Amino acid sequence: MVFWNSPQHGANSFNRLPPSQKYFDDLAGYGATWVRLSYDKWPTQNRDFLLGDADHYQALTGDDLKVLKATLDRAHKANLKVVITPLSLPYMRWAQNNNGVFDDRIWSDKKYWTDANRFWRDLASALRGHPAIAAFNLVNEPAPEKKGGLEEHALPDQMKHWYQKHQGGSRDLRQFYQTLIKTIRGVNPDVPLMLDAGWYAAADSFSYWPVGIEDENLLYAFHMYEPYDYTSGPNMKREKPLSYPGKLPFASESSVWTTWDGERVKKYLSGPSEWASNVGVPQNRLVLGEFGCGRLLPGCDQYLKDVLSAAESLNLHWAFYAFREDSWDKMDYELGATDKVHWKYWDAMEKGEPDPVERKSSPLFEIIREKL
Repeated sequence: MVFWNSPQHGANSFNRLPPSQKYFDDLAGYGATWVRLSYDKWPTQNRDFLLGDADHYQALTGDDLKVLKATLDRAHKANLKVVITPLSLPYMRWAQNNNGVFDDRIWSDKKYWTDANRFWRDLASALRGHPAIAAFNLVNEPAPEKKGGLEEHALPDQMKHWYQKHQGGSRDLRQFYQTLIKTIRGVNPDVPLMLDAGWYAAADSFSYWPVGIEDENLLYAFHMYEPYDYTSGPNMKREKPLSYPGKLPFASESSVWTTWDGERVKKYLSGPSEWASNVGVPQNRLVLGEFGCGRLLPGCDQYLKDVLSAAESLNLHWAFYAFREDSWDKMDYELGATDKVHWKYWDAMEKGEPDPVERKSSPLFEIIREKL
């Protein structure tokens, strides 16, 4: 955990192909110290990378494990620390690998937790001692609340009431994590473990946890794409996109748009820090695991500045989304705030070939680079 004692700044890697040595070298060259690495898009001979089949997990797929270890070796050579981040678990397949359908099985019955524990036992054992590993992020953006009757960004009292009703059941994310932690500690007693908040790692979703979890090597992570109606896909498709700063819709306030600016961003991101203070979790255990906005959106530069300013004032670890993603260009800030990606990008993706587009820093990316 010594690595996490002071603020660490890095990037997310959610690429369709395992990143090259140049990829990691260039990221480190910008000043990043860590990368949050997801492998679920990588090619495999099976249904699900590393899992074999999320519907019938038996053991780690040997060939896929070799690819993952080789990728970790490249990151280590670049002096980058890695946080392994599965998007899928047994009986919880990532929606984009599941024909767009949200997989609620693991949250609907505790019997499905057993294979998730076996998977993490196997992976923690297989990667024990690898010098690149800075943490295991137990699952990306869990959402046990989604089909459990709790609205996204509900008021704190509503969240607490919901949790009292579901505590100890299959939608109890905190208890789910406790079972995984116990399993992992049986084979890897000291590795840091990163826990995403519920409702897709929303920054307000730790508020219903009555306390943290008893383990000295834990990190508590959340993501920042709020207000979602501004930062992400639906807004990019509007004929006239919403702009930032300005009055924007957000959750229960959607009927009355409210002002989002640097002050509002900081107030929202202060929620996990306030929760941590109340329950005795050290502030240096909080991680802003993802943040970003569509690079072509009006005001994206100011949004990035405001999120980074808030993260700096709160002394958060952070990782921007995303570095040179080879299957989605909308948050690839090296490409700038005005230009569409070259057609060769899409051609390579269609052929399953490496991304051929050369990158260089842009004024938009410089906002991030200056803080790395």
